[in-house]
Amino acid sequence: MSMRLIDGFDGVLADLDGVVYTGPTAIDGATHALDKLEGEGKSLAYVTNNASRSPEEVATHLRELGAPATAEQVFGSALAGAQLLAAKMAAGAAVLVVGSQILADSVRAQGLVVVSSSDDRPDAVIQGFSPALGWKDLAEAAYAVTAGATWVATNMDMTLPQERGFAPGNGSLVAAVAAATGKSPLVAGKPEAALFETAARHSGVERALVVGDRLDTDILGGNRAGMATVLVLTGVDSVQTALAARVDERPKYLIRSLGELYVEYPAITADDGAYSCGAAVARASGSTVSVNGGENDLNSWRAACAAWWAAHPLMTPHSAPEIVFTAAG
Repeated sequence: MSMRLIDGFDGVLADLDGVVYTGPTAIDGATHALDKLEGEGKSLAYVTNNASRSPEEVATHLRELGAPATAEQVFGSALAGAQLLAAKMAAGAAVLVVGSQILADSVRAQGLVVVSSSDDRPDAVIQGFSPALGWKDLAEAAYAVTAGATWVATNMDMTLPQERGFAPGNGSLVAAVAAATGKSPLVAGKPEAALFETAARHSGVERALVVGDRLDTDILGGNRAGMATVLVLTGVDSVQTALAARVDERPKYLIRSLGELYVEYPAITADDGAYSCGAAVARASGSTVSVNGGENDLNSWRAACAAWWAAHPLMTPHSAPEIVFTAAG
């Protein structure tokens, strides 16, 4: 028996970039889908690795795009990073903030003291993205980390989707400091579970559905938090990368876009190694997945993923499977 995907859950934890919008424009149908949640009695929270904008700024941007949003619904990695630091440091500890004003404010709000130079002998360094960061900021971070400061990164997204393409994200800047110091930071945002757990707790959600476009942050983080995950195909990852995903980055569901939250999700059934989804049937054999179904039918990919993942439940194969489609009928 199939039911609408949304029916199994009491709330949605949604990523932003690649799910709600791309660059300055909303993704087709996304805001309408988010608007419908309240009428369905479902709660909504936004979980973002962005640490350079305040929850108020993010919510304002979402409302301008036509999506429902208040600051209380936005959970970003600046807050997560500051909370992680506060759990590790004594009150009043000195923290070198390499990032945005928002990140500095978040650190102060935790009862920590913000300093601007490694000469101030900071107890900790917190690093988050800001387009204003330069070499000198990364150098200060490296000096302090080398001197033994506790190091926290708000997130490790290697890329930042922009209108003109993919730019270096916070993870790329953190990697520069890691390369210079030989050390690695504690990470606060996705794919760690804490950000999802915080968002669910504050939203009063018991059965959360995590919606994201990236396997390595959204899906991995939701899986680590023990939540159901759904990959939307409007951003970074695709049906092809999902099929070949690492075991802990495999989504429970695949949908084209947010609007499909309200569409019946076909059950996947297994019968002697054949995995059926809708009219599509898939089998895995060796390094090949054969699908009786059309390449453009999402059910073909859902069946293919089920077959391949069932064949490799614990270990991710070194290479992606070859996938062969044969016309249904």
